[in-house]
Amino acid sequence: MNRFIVLYLHQDAYRHIACQTQLEANDYLKQVFIREGGTPMGIYDAKTELFKWEPVRQLQYDQLCLEEQSRLGHHIIAIAQLFLTQVTSLAAIQLQP
Repeated sequence: MNRFIVLYLHQDAYRHIACQTQLEANDYLKQVFIREGGTPMGIYDAKTELFKWEPVRQLQYDQLCLEEQSRLGHHIIAIAQLFLTQVTSLAAIQLQP
């Protein structure tokens, strides 16, 4: 089972890649812009159900008020969990306007 989901934005859609190890996920997150031309968001751990933001996103997240942090956290985790239920690793969820 792929425990880690790397989330990134590409052409206004969330995309993901599933990884078996945290090391693999961290490496992919660092390369997502080069490989896919996407904006890295972070890594979801299916076992702990926690999301770790990419460092630049973490700085932005830390500056939000608690209500916004909660809303954004729930939103990104819901997206990651949707990807876990997808059959293929190339599915995309369109951004909400």
